[in-house]
Amino acid sequence: MVDTPERPVPDPVDPAEAGTPGNPGTPTNPGTPALGSAASAASVPPDRPAAARRLRLIIAAAVAFVLLGSGAVWAGAATGGLDPKPVAAVPSETETPMPTPTPTTPELRPAPAVATVASPLRTCSVADLAADSRLGDFQAQVVNADTGEILFDRGGTTASRAASVMKVLTSAAALSVLGPDYRATTTVVAGSEPGQVVLVGGGDLTLSSTPTGDDSFYGGAAHLDALAEQARTAMGNTAITSVVLDSSYFGDPGWEPSWDRKEQTDGYMPLITALQVDGDRDNPYNSTSARSDDPVARAGAAFADELGGDVSVTVGTAPEGAEQLASVESQPVSILIQQSLIVSDNALAEMLARLVAVKSGTGNTFEAIQPAVLAGLETYGIDTTGILITDGSGLSDNNAIPPAYLTQLFRQIDAREGNLGVIFDGLPVAGGDSGSLSYSDRFTGDNADADGAVFAKTGWIDTGYTLAGIINAQDGSTLTFAVYALGDVGDNAKQAIDTITTGFFRCGNNLANY
Repeated sequence: MVDTPERPVPDPVDPAEAGTPGNPGTPTNPGTPALGSAASAASVPPDRPAAARRLRLIIAAAVAFVLLGSGAVWAGAATGGLDPKPVAAVPSETETPMPTPTPTTPELRPAPAVATVASPLRTCSVADLAADSRLGDFQAQVVNADTGEILFDRGGTTASRAASVMKVLTSAAALSVLGPDYRATTTVVAGSEPGQVVLVGGGDLTLSSTPTGDDSFYGGAAHLDALAEQARTAMGNTAITSVVLDSSYFGDPGWEPSWDRKEQTDGYMPLITALQVDGDRDNPYNSTSARSDDPVARAGAAFADELGGDVSVTVGTAPEGAEQLASVESQPVSILIQQSLIVSDNALAEMLARLVAVKSGTGNTFEAIQPAVLAGLETYGIDTTGILITDGSGLSDNNAIPPAYLTQLFRQIDAREGNLGVIFDGLPVAGGDSGSLSYSDRFTGDNADADGAVFAKTGWIDTGYTLAGIINAQDGSTLTFAVYALGDVGDNAKQAIDTITTGFFRCGNNLANY
């Protein structure tokens, strides 16, 4: 733009007269700014009247408008006729420029630590079987043994009486504390008088009164006649005239107060003493046989008979540091566990539980069993919260085990972790040749479909029936399970348990939790 030379500013014109005939006001020369340049406007002396000052402001504003307009036209021409972009105004020295905003990164939602894997939709339901009234107060849990996923759960975390399934925990603790090769030892030591010997019980309830070579119900058990022969040989020419019976290795009482006494008279449970023979059976060859009120006396009489002659028998304790004259050992723990589980032998389970307590240092009474067994179970890394242990056999109603504990322990048993394969090898098998699942009222009829596929420990007390173990399911999956039928239930609860277990077998990994 060409600068316009200054021109003299005319006298102020009254706005009311501007533009009238005879006083045209604004010059009409198109080549000259109508009111002069900004410089000429600014040159008006400050002592002019107020109207002149107003005129200067009007002229300055008009010039600024012209300047801005001509700049916009120039910018448009420079862009070749395209729509002009807005030109940012340059702030004056008195204006505070706007701060440039700091770029921000949007906060990202944290990703999950473990990717969520959708569970398959399972459609095989056993809801109708679970509703069977024969099951009474029903609890159960089923787990995929390979993945650990819970497939079915009804009160699985509630600790309840598990009956003889308790023997599985006792066995696991014995393997942990005693080890599979431990053997209980019965000894004979010299007494405090000439011709006197002391028969010291070491907790072997399988020690047999039958002749060597003639197995009792407990195959491979040690025999009293062999122990007597060793003692006579050790005494040389000194005749044995008296026997002292020492059963102090286990403390009193021998009978747990919560047990029903008919278990003793019906032949399922002896008093628990460190010295006895044949599990204190009247008939050493039978699993079920009436037991006596004094197992120690029965063992002493049998030992005196083996020694022969006129031998007196008393009860006492061995002298400290007495010379050992003879000893015999039980079968190893690995065999004792299998003998206990297959037919649910109570005497062996109590023998193992008490030996675990003694070895653990918690004591030698029933009260010492819980802390000892729980400490032994710590090896397996499964939460034992809620477990209550009154005995080793499960005969007491006061025992309590959550089904969820059993399904987890059986996963390790199935995998034969540590020495737990010993337990697997002792489990009864549905439709097997022996054991508590081979009886004529178990897994019969349609439930025979699961024969050979269910490896489980049975349980029965007056207030409930139980079954827990491992299923090789029809679809090839492996399941671990525990079923409790508790309360006012009858003997037919066993068939209801078999039926739902067969349902688990048929469903396999498609088992639905509804």
